[in-house]
Amino acid sequence: MSIVLKIKRTEDAKDLPLPAYMSEGAAGMDLYANVKGEVTINPGEVELIPTGIQIELPPNYEAQIRPRSGLALNYGITLLNTPGTVDSDYRGEIKLIVINLGKQPVTIKRGQRIAQMVINQVVRPKIIEVEELSETERMDRGFGHTGV
Repeated sequence: MSIVLKIKRTEDAKDLPLPAYMSEGAAGMDLYANVKGEVTINPGEVELIPTGIQIELPPNYEAQIRPRSGLALNYGITLLNTPGTVDSDYRGEIKLIVINLGKQPVTIKRGQRIAQMVINQVVRPKIIEVEELSETERMDRGFGHTGV
């Protein structure tokens, strides 16, 4: 099934590429940093990085904003609220909460691929409050219950 994702560039991002899939099998399309020149993020610091795009999703869809694995592995750069969710009724610019978990300052340049966006269908269930839940073999055993 194919859907339409409408993308509008902000006035200051007309020179940046539209989000793009970098391979035939890529689940996420890359997003680009819409910074003026460069932004340096020191270890432990957080910066809000604009992408220069606004999107319109069909109803019952969301965009998940995720870190790029190469930036995380090589520089310690990731997103604080990952995955970030863009709801179908949001029309503002997508901005990224970027943190440097590495040991060295990292410079983000204008037009650099900084995150990826994955589009997913959303199911909104009917919510029913109950007194009991069905039993399972696992029940409430959580964190590490199958071993580490």
